[in-house]
Amino acid sequence: MTAEERRNLHAFRDYVIKTLDPAYILSYMAPWFKDDEVQYIQAEKNNKGTMEAASLFLKCLLELQEEGWFRGFLDALGHAGYSGLYEAIESWNFQKMESLEEYRLLLKRLQPEFKTTVNPNDILPKISECLISQECEEIIQICSNKGLMAGAEKMVECLLRSDKENWPKTLKLALETEESKFSQLWIVDKGSIFQGRALKGWEVASTCTPLKPRNYQLELALPAKEGKNTIICAPTGCGKTFVALLICEHHLKKFPQGQKGKIVFFAIQIPVYEQQNSVFSKYFERLGYKVAGISGATSENISVEQIVENNDIIVLTPQILVNCLRNGTIPSLSVFTLMIFDECHNTSKHHPYNMIMFNYLDQKLGGSSDPLPQVVGLTASVGIGDAKNTMEAMEYICKLCASLDTSVIATVKDNLEELEEIVYKPQKFFRKVESRTTDRFKCIISQLMRETESLAKNIFDELENVSQIQNRNFGTQKYEQWIVSVQKACMVFQLPNKDEESRICKALFLYTSHLRKYNDALIINEHARMKDALDYLKDFFTDVRAAGFDEIEQHLTYRFEEKLQELESISMDLSNENPKLKDLSFILQEEYHLNPESRTILFVKTRALVDALKKWIEENSELSFLKPGILTGRGKTNHNTGMTLPAQKCALDAFRTDGDKKILIATSVADEGIDIAQCNLVILYEYVGNVIRMIQTRGRGRARGSKCFLLTSNADVIKKEKLNIYKEKIMNDSILSLQMWNEAVFKEKIQIQEKNIRDSQEKVELVPDKENKKLLCRKCKAFACYTADIRVVEECHYTVVGDAFTKCFVSKLHPKPKSFGHFEKRAKIFCARRNCGHDWGIHVKYKTFEIPVIKIESFVVEDIATGAQKLYAKWKDFPFEKIPFGSPEIPE
Repeated sequence: MTAEERRNLHAFRDYVIKTLDPAYILSYMAPWFKDDEVQYIQAEKNNKGTMEAASLFLKCLLELQEEGWFRGFLDALGHAGYSGLYEAIESWNFQKMESLEEYRLLLKRLQPEFKTTVNPNDILPKISECLISQECEEIIQICSNKGLMAGAEKMVECLLRSDKENWPKTLKLALETEESKFSQLWIVDKGSIFQGRALKGWEVASTCTPLKPRNYQLELALPAKEGKNTIICAPTGCGKTFVALLICEHHLKKFPQGQKGKIVFFAIQIPVYEQQNSVFSKYFERLGYKVAGISGATSENISVEQIVENNDIIVLTPQILVNCLRNGTIPSLSVFTLMIFDECHNTSKHHPYNMIMFNYLDQKLGGSSDPLPQVVGLTASVGIGDAKNTMEAMEYICKLCASLDTSVIATVKDNLEELEEIVYKPQKFFRKVESRTTDRFKCIISQLMRETESLAKNIFDELENVSQIQNRNFGTQKYEQWIVSVQKACMVFQLPNKDEESRICKALFLYTSHLRKYNDALIINEHARMKDALDYLKDFFTDVRAAGFDEIEQHLTYRFEEKLQELESISMDLSNENPKLKDLSFILQEEYHLNPESRTILFVKTRALVDALKKWIEENSELSFLKPGILTGRGKTNHNTGMTLPAQKCALDAFRTDGDKKILIATSVADEGIDIAQCNLVILYEYVGNVIRMIQTRGRGRARGSKCFLLTSNADVIKKEKLNIYKEKIMNDSILSLQMWNEAVFKEKIQIQEKNIRDSQEKVELVPDKENKKLLCRKCKAFACYTADIRVVEECHYTVVGDAFTKCFVSKLHPKPKSFGHFEKRAKIFCARRNCGHDWGIHVKYKTFEIPVIKIESFVVEDIATGAQKLYAKWKDFPFEKIPFGSPEIPE
């Protein structure tokens, strides 16, 4: 080792100390370290912690004089799995590791919420490549011996030391795959990952390829097969995906020799994307067509441009296409000949479907001569929005048609009898049940929540969301939303004193995490047994004790345990039994007495309630024969709930095939797409949504003679569901009225609406702020440029002109150079300030010019006059005067 290398290792010692756990490499360093030095370093770790041990290890390392120790150290890093640290030391370039610092700071801040919402056992297999193998083993061991919270704390500790450049995105993907609530707080590059939330689209049985389509399916497909832009509106369970297959097959075959069709099928949720990708592949590959899929989970690893070019059918999550249209990877929708939108009723506001169709309408109304693709939408309910009568509903539906440029709404009319033979509409019953007259349990928990709120308020009264806590109802979904808003405010909260900032944020996360558990417990108490609500809290505080258990947690645990004996006594008092459960028990016993072979889906609002009602049924001697199964979303609101995709499929399969499992308790994850033909009883337990959700949940009861019960103690819930029934009638009447219109008149109406949609979009963008502003590095706040120097390239890329900006950044060759359109991606650019290196964007060759392309999410926008600072996630949300790029701007 040279003197310079020794100096370098000393200079970069902080990176080594923050990353390395010497215990994992000591065995590889045996030729250079004496036994007493090894024991001393291990003792330092046990007594003072990993960083102190790493510091001692490095001190001993730099004192070595023997030949070959530096190469031995690098080899030890490689053997142990420290690939990032190995690469950084070998090249003396720590930019990649420095770029992880902001994620470490964020994870430190979010650690209290991470440990209460993330189940390490579920995400460990997906992030193991970002950790040392021994760390993975330790996390598993701690989960087993000390509990999930302690395991989650260990996982955070390991991630904070990870030297893998991709760990923030890998963690994000793992959280989203498991639908963890924590993924809302864990922010990485938003453009790269599509957030799929609920499990939908389980109607695989109806999408398998029957030999002969039914007449009503041919009726639904007919307008689209004639080349018309069509919305297909038909009940769940009737086989709309198979209708889509028929349309696609006809579309691909109609092209004359020498021409080819190209279809894109959009699925909003990742599970549906996976399912439909499989269905389309099996159906079309036997016919000799090429099918491929891209979701947010895979888009970074493959070329979207090549997938689109080389396949006949492409299955996409829609954000992928939105991104590609924005960055020019796909220049125009004209590359497709047919677009199919699953769940097309979502085409509104800022949904990716609407972003795609804005592009479509721009091309259609902007005078382009390029051909546009045919559009087909699939839905069980077009909805009516806030319409109160048929005229308003027709206007709403026309707007949806205009958003999708469709001139036909296809429903089953000629073959209605055949459809009704396949899809049965269950009878609907409403049951108003009583609540407890007095609730001492709720009084005690509410008092604990008020005390916790007061402690949170005292921490930092100026944080807006914390100060606005009066008049908030405990035990409600709105209270849960308030908790989320506080936690999001904590993420962007800043103080000059970073230690104080960290202390405040950590405390607020701890308080809100406890408030969330109390809120969950009140919801369980309201709709199930007090015993289950108390057990839920006891499990939580047991986990808290087994983990870090800092001063705040000790105090909150002490306050709960002070009340525990009284809560135990109340929960054991039989006079406090929930009258709602008596009514639910009566319905179940009555229905199974009438039909012992009944199959039931019981819908409830929360995952915690799913567990509580499962325990209640299993412990109830009159109902235990039902052998309940459960189906919940994949998010982790606490450690004991949330299901992986395979577990969900397994639960459904068991319910379909195991005759002993007579009831499935489910959250909203099950209200769309489950195909269980023999299900004949649907119970909505304090569960109501909009008209679209009503149609979906009712559609779960598909057996002949099905019944649907709504049980609630709230008269307003029954009113809302009756209003939904009325809205459904309005919707059906409105569709019938629109179908009777002359097609030319309907087209004219749609064209007027389309122009209004496009004009309203233009108005939104025509209010730029012409005042010059500063862009500062979001990480270190170093000055970058003025907005007056920013130019827009091809409408969606942003560059900075003038020599001054070139001194503000440094560049490094891009790890994945590639070309798209007129752009050739060559390098990445980073903040030039020492010890910052924040990622600002890329350096490209555009036509004949070498220019930087910056991303707004890397900067803070500062008002020059007031000093006020603001963050923007997307350029389109930043209303400054956007000047087009022109060659005179670039100096020779």
